[in-house]
Amino acid sequence: MGELPRRNVLKFAGVAPAALGLGATLEAPLAAAGIAGMAVFLDAGHGNNSALSQQVPNGRGGTKDCNTSGAATNDGYPEHTFNWAVVGMIQDALNQSGVRTQLSRGDDSSAGPCIDARAAAANAMHPDAIVSIHADGGPPSGRGFHVNYSSPPLNDAQSGPALQLAHAIRDALVAAGYQPSTYVGSDGLYGRADLAGLNFAEYPAVLVELGNMRNADDAAQMESPDGRARYAAAVTNGITAFLNGKAPAG
Repeated sequence: MGELPRRNVLKFAGVAPAALGLGATLEAPLAAAGIAGMAVFLDAGHGNNSALSQQVPNGRGGTKDCNTSGAATNDGYPEHTFNWAVVGMIQDALNQSGVRTQLSRGDDSSAGPCIDARAAAANAMHPDAIVSIHADGGPPSGRGFHVNYSSPPLNDAQSGPALQLAHAIRDALVAAGYQPSTYVGSDGLYGRADLAGLNFAEYPAVLVELGNMRNADDAAQMESPDGRARYAAAVTNGITAFLNGKAPAG
């Protein structure tokens, strides 16, 4: 749950430290000033063998499964492993800029906490932003990312601030050359009422579906170490832009 050493993050991601110019790829957002000391909670969605049907509160008066197994590419690359790799690189980049981070799970070998427990841990950190990383399992003909936010909002943090975070990450992904989803949401954004982690959030929170694992083009990027590094760099840029918008001037 604490900070992971850079070498271990890159090992989890399947990337050698010097490979593909990764240092340069992830250094870009670190030039921004004023965000040192801010806090971000990072959720690597799902977990290993995490299909748990125990019912937990969904944040809107109903219940949901504790956790689900997540998606996978057609050749078996699991979403939980993709999420873990990308979150590790985001965490490393943010830590280098002085941002405090906390993870929702400590490894990729166990199921990880239930969705309501992840939300409680995020709120307990009192972060400046909560970002959950996922990959979708949509129709094979559809591709692209979408950024989910709570709608209708249940508190002030879920209204303006969460939308600002969603827009910042959407804009960073577009700037990095990623296509907004062709099959869900609108222009890369999707307001939802069924995601417990967003419903419980007391701080600005989004859930980012970085692409569609069932689409061959998206899957190829997710299975590539360079592709995962590019996803991580884009999301880090978006988080940094949001944090800079919150940082005091001067």
